[in-house]
Amino acid sequence: MPRQPDFASLEYDPITLKSPGEIVYLEYNPAELPPKPAEDWTRFVCISDTHSRTFPVPDGDVLLHSGDLTNTGTVPDFSVTMKWLYSLPHKVKILLFNVSPVFSIIAGNHDLTLHPEWYDTQWPRFHSHHGKQNLKPIMDLLASQESAAHGIVYLKDRSHSFKLKEDGRFWSVYGSPWSPYFGNWAFNYGGDVAEDLISKFPKTDILLTHGPPAGIFDKTMRGDDAGCTALRARLPELRPRIHLFGHIHEGHGAYIHRWDSANDFEPPRVQVDDEIPDDARDDEADAGDVERTVFVNAANWPMGRAAARRGIRVFGGPGFQAVVIDLKD
Repeated sequence: MPRQPDFASLEYDPITLKSPGEIVYLEYNPAELPPKPAEDWTRFVCISDTHSRTFPVPDGDVLLHSGDLTNTGTVPDFSVTMKWLYSLPHKVKILLFNVSPVFSIIAGNHDLTLHPEWYDTQWPRFHSHHGKQNLKPIMDLLASQESAAHGIVYLKDRSHSFKLKEDGRFWSVYGSPWSPYFGNWAFNYGGDVAEDLISKFPKTDILLTHGPPAGIFDKTMRGDDAGCTALRARLPELRPRIHLFGHIHEGHGAYIHRWDSANDFEPPRVQVDDEIPDDARDDEADAGDVERTVFVNAANWPMGRAAARRGIRVFGGPGFQAVVIDLKD
């Protein structure tokens, strides 16, 4: 299991991506993270695949969690995760299954109990020693008056909108916990239903999916491409400001994509070892009406070639930190 040292003592290799309306802090020294550029910007803090681990998370306006809150969805696992999320300062917290000072959260394939139709037949595979888990105390943690008081919004194939200040803009977010079949875990789907499932995704400012789209931070350590082709095919139509996902831990990374004729309005193909092309760092004089998407695999569990930094493997540490995104309103 990754060890948890003093985060202030770690060494960081800062990586920042910029365009006129987007700033992405992929790696940073937490003590030196710059503030938002101005009041008309919103700071989103992105995490995923936390698996009941806790670690330092920067403050921001909105926390987004893209699934795998737990190891196998037990009540104790959810209790650890949700108490940690409750303690974070964000106004809105959205989890897949959810919302940071708005917290937005969705579930992932490891959050077994949140897929009750699947769990009712599969629980002995995972919980023969724990016993079948009761969904009610889990839902009390995710979707109750207490969780709402802490800014939590749990999303399961639904939309949510919010604004952070009285005279501010509304932000829309849609969350779906599903991912392509991957070892018969929860919220898996086959290729025969992928197109119908993905077709229901609406246009939204922020898209949360647990699994990645095909060709974008989806390559496994074995060299497999684990992303969804149906999801990739919808992206030119959806064009969210942020598309957050996880699932493939070793795919942790971020990329700012500009939708224009130079790329035939097609989504990018980018993996963690790729050099980020120059067009991801647009000129500040660029027209403000250009559409861009920040693609983020925010998995925090260190895996793959970059899992250890200077001999230390740290959960949520260098190379696998929460990804901070500033968007111009």
